[in-house]
Amino acid sequence: MIRKTGQKHDLDNFSEIRQNLEYWLSRPPEERLAAVDALRREYYGDSQRLQRVVRVILRQESPGQQAQS
Repeated sequence: MIRKTGQKHDLDNFSEIRQNLEYWLSRPPEERLAAVDALRREYYGDSQRLQRVVRVILRQESPGQQAQS
């Protein structure tokens, strides 16, 4: 059975989000990128690049499916 769900949001908080968005959209792209880079360095450390993560998952063939060459 599918249950309907909903969320309530405080409109005062929405106003703050809207003001933040308007502020950052008013800033030049260079300043926005510098802010994102500062947040990245704060969270991930002072590395030049983000760490690349690769995960290999081996799957079993389903019945009736043939391996392709």
